[in-house]
Amino acid sequence: MKVAIMLYDGITALDAIGPYDVFAATLKCEVKFVAKKKGLIQLDSHMGYLHADYSFSEVTSADILVVPGCCPPNYKNSMNDEETLQWIRHIHETTKWTTSVCTGSLILSAAGLLQGAVATTHWGSFELLQSLGTIPTEERVVRQGKIVTAAGVSSGIDMALQLVAWELGEDRSKGVQLILEYDPQPPFDSGSPKKAPALLVEQIRGRLQEFAEREPRV
Repeated sequence: MKVAIMLYDGITALDAIGPYDVFAATLKCEVKFVAKKKGLIQLDSHMGYLHADYSFSEVTSADILVVPGCCPPNYKNSMNDEETLQWIRHIHETTKWTTSVCTGSLILSAAGLLQGAVATTHWGSFELLQSLGTIPTEERVVRQGKIVTAAGVSSGIDMALQLVAWELGEDRSKGVQLILEYDPQPPFDSGSPKKAPALLVEQIRGRLQEFAEREPRV
């Protein structure tokens, strides 16, 4: 099974690496990191890089396309880049599954793939997703036909495990979960706006808004 994970400057590492580790652990997937230009891809933290081994021109089809997200406002570059959007549309024609993690769904929306569809994204970007003609939902993983969207950052692992189950069977997916020892036991129960204290939600919402109003750093 061929998996293409799209990279771009300003990406959130776990959005890409979470699904990568799941697919790689199956021993049944050929996973490629693909970007507009191959080479080092700067993370949104500015504290490291991922490496794209392939350029758009070198990858013209895939069974699974993963479009990771990033912290605002770095997704604006990809949302406004016609070469990137055209590549996504072209790959989408060949895929069994076209997927996104976190704000990657904003990029899928900009490519015209989520018009009128139900999808999810990071909770802080629901309004922006809706403004693009997509119907946001708080579900963690959402399937609409062959398009699958995952909520914020860590949910990409859940999405990838579900895709493995659909394609390779539940036993294979359960085995991958065990290999990764993916057994979340967080010290706090504040991983969604429904669970976090209201004051904390407003503080983080304000911080995200500040980020969104900045110009992309990369």
